[in-house]
Amino acid sequence: MQKLVDDLRARDELLIVRKEVDPCHELAAVTRAAQHSGNKTVLFENVSGSAMPVISNLYNSRQRLCEMIGAEPEGFCTRWNDIHDHTKSRAGSERTVIDRPTDLVDCSISDLPLITYHGKDAGPYFTSAIFLARHPDTGVENLSFHRSMFISDEELRVRLGSSHDLYRYQKAAEEKGEALDAVMLIGAEPSLFLAGGASLPGDWSEVAFASAMKDAPIPSYKAKASDLMIPASTQIVIEGRILPNVRRPEGPFGEVMGYYVEVGDNHVFEVLHVYTQPSPIFHSLLCGSNEDLSLLEARTAAKTWTHLNNTLPGIIDVSCAPSMMNTTIKIRQQYEGHARQVLMAAFGAHLDYNKVCIVVDEDVDIFDLNEVMWAFTTRGRADTRTMVIPDVPGFYRDANKDHWGRLGLDATWPFHRANEFERKKIPGEESIYLADYT
Repeated sequence: MQKLVDDLRARDELLIVRKEVDPCHELAAVTRAAQHSGNKTVLFENVSGSAMPVISNLYNSRQRLCEMIGAEPEGFCTRWNDIHDHTKSRAGSERTVIDRPTDLVDCSISDLPLITYHGKDAGPYFTSAIFLARHPDTGVENLSFHRSMFISDEELRVRLGSSHDLYRYQKAAEEKGEALDAVMLIGAEPSLFLAGGASLPGDWSEVAFASAMKDAPIPSYKAKASDLMIPASTQIVIEGRILPNVRRPEGPFGEVMGYYVEVGDNHVFEVLHVYTQPSPIFHSLLCGSNEDLSLLEARTAAKTWTHLNNTLPGIIDVSCAPSMMNTTIKIRQQYEGHARQVLMAAFGAHLDYNKVCIVVDEDVDIFDLNEVMWAFTTRGRADTRTMVIPDVPGFYRDANKDHWGRLGLDATWPFHRANEFERKKIPGEESIYLADYT
């Protein structure tokens, strides 16, 4: 983490906040302001109630993620799926076992920055923690994200979505009347953080995905309270277990879609040990912000890209920005009706998120919705290029069916008339530097 901070500082991509900041709302407000003004990563050096500095807006853009996984600027989907394809070959060699470091510092949950993000949040939440657990029957490891509400030094309350692997792991343990050992990793290295957002087959390990990303094993040491292996680079470790047959009220909390999730009975995490690196940096993640959505967007786009490339020709790139509920696909048209086939395939590529799908030509910036909608409104009729599919289930957590249905927009030019839609250009425009004219 310190090397990453030093690299960002050297590149002038780090905003350092030296003023004392309140972890209740103020830290989140400063993070949001930074995202709207240059989108720099923010390092808070003085957070009330804790001696630890806090870093936020770390995974703040597709460009940053490309750098972290070793991809070209427009090659995230290709590189992500290359890592996916090499993951299974890392199984069994994804770790290097080391002795437990002697300089780890024991502490309590209340020694950590306790950050309350939104106005109606029930209290402080841990939002960037990666849960590490092992299936009680198969032994397969899982890395995943689950919001965790602070109750006391001994208890957190955790939301486990029913479609997530950790939910299945806990259920398997609970059916035996057993607690599930788990570890929360805060301030993990980028390969592990990004792996926590990967969508993998149920018998694959996200730790192997992280190892494939690095093309190297992950140095790890044994946990205190279980046989789980802790990645040695992790800044802050919270060991514990998810209790069987215990549910307690959690929430409300301002979630990824921009709204509050109401109070619900959710799982209880019993805290057993907390310890840190000698000089830890706490990672704060503002849910629904650039940092949160960039990984969700990129991994959803990569899954859709793979599905489409396995189905149809001419797929160039995919974006799910700014919200993973919408998907924009750039193609090189191969035949009349190609775009409509791409739309149909895209609807089935991700059953949770591809609610609105748009197909554009190769000259359109798929990360700029102004350009995308310009293409739709200027390249043909609205009525014949709009596809509505009613009553199709969508996002898994949707009791009121607000996310049912699919909308498809063909924003490509008519196949046989491409020459009529050549975009106008101003010669020399790209080389103008305004300071030379003032």
